[in-house]
Amino acid sequence: MKTIHTEHAPAAIGPYSQALQTGNLLFASGQVPLSPETGEVVGTTIVEQAEQVMKNISAILEAAGTDFTHVVKTTCFLADMNDFAAFNEVYAKYFTGKPARSCVAVKTLPKNVLCEVEVIAVTE
Repeated sequence: MKTIHTEHAPAAIGPYSQALQTGNLLFASGQVPLSPETGEVVGTTIVEQAEQVMKNISAILEAAGTDFTHVVKTTCFLADMNDFAAFNEVYAKYFTGKPARSCVAVKTLPKNVLCEVEVIAVTE
């Protein structure tokens, strides 16, 4: 296994890696809307926070030599299912290949953010 780390995504806020690669598969930890530079939450709306999550995912995918078109599975966590439609609008801009997906509402997320997304992608 190879640990993937980039300064262009937030550092892990717990005992985990940003991502691990094994063979040609990348397993990225859930990304929340934190600024890589400050570690602070970016945005107050679901749209703002989802955009930052996608930026963080993009940085991890790039560090592993892949991109959104190679994502095969996502798991999305929302603090409020009423944000589902607005979240989907942001999500659809990035995951154009329409990977398999699960999306659930949870009671709370780290730092009380509105969304978190984890991905599994193919690397080349």
